[in-house]
Amino acid sequence: MKICWVFDLISPYSYLSLKQLPLLPAGTQLELVPVLFAGLLNHHGHVGPAEIASKRRFTYRFIVWRARKMGVPLKMPPAHPFNPLSALRLVIAAGSDRRSVETAFDFVFGQGRDVADPAVLADLGRELGIEAVEVALNDPEVKQTLRNNTDWAIERGVFGVPTFVIGDELFWGHDAFDMAVDYLRDPARFNDREMSRIDTLPVGVTRSRVTRP
Repeated sequence: MKICWVFDLISPYSYLSLKQLPLLPAGTQLELVPVLFAGLLNHHGHVGPAEIASKRRFTYRFIVWRARKMGVPLKMPPAHPFNPLSALRLVIAAGSDRRSVETAFDFVFGQGRDVADPAVLADLGRELGIEAVEVALNDPEVKQTLRNNTDWAIERGVFGVPTFVIGDELFWGHDAFDMAVDYLRDPARFNDREMSRIDTLPVGVTRSRVTRP
C-alpha cells in the first residue's frame, strides 16, 4: 500500500517520526512530502506549539525526553522556531528522497545546526550534492513544488506535521505511528460500529474565539 509522509524540517516530531519509518511493514510504498507547516497553520487558523509559552517549554522537554527513550540522538538547533523555507527548497531540489530528507533532518536535529544561516545552508547544499545553492533556492519549479505540496496537504485535510496520509485516512503525530501500522495491516479494524459512530458525532457546543488584547 502507498502512503505519503507529510513533514516540515521545522518539526522535531517529524524528526522522531523519521526514525520510525524503517519499522513500516515490508512492501510499504512510501512517498516523502515536504510542506510548509506555517501554511497549514495559517489555513486552519491555528498557532504552533512554540507560540504558547508554557506549551513551548513542555514540547521541547518532551522532545528531549522522548528522543532519549527512543535512543535517538537529538540536539535542538540554536533557535526554534526558525525559518525552514530555504532548507525545504534544497530538499526538494535534491529530489525529496530518503537520503536528502535524512541529511537535512540530521543537520537540524542531529547536529543542532541553524539551517537559516546561509553558511550552514551552503554546507547542507554540498551534502545534498547541490553546488549552486542560490540557483536551487530560486528555481521556480522548486518553489512551486513546495506550494503544490502544501496545497495538496491542505486539500486532504492535513493540519499538522508529521502526518501519514493513507488513502483517505490521516494519522497525525509521531505517536500515531502504531495506529498507522495497524491500519496498514488491517483497515477493517477501523470500520467497526464505534469508529463509524464517531465519524458523525454531533457537535455539542461551539467555543467562541475571543482574541484578548
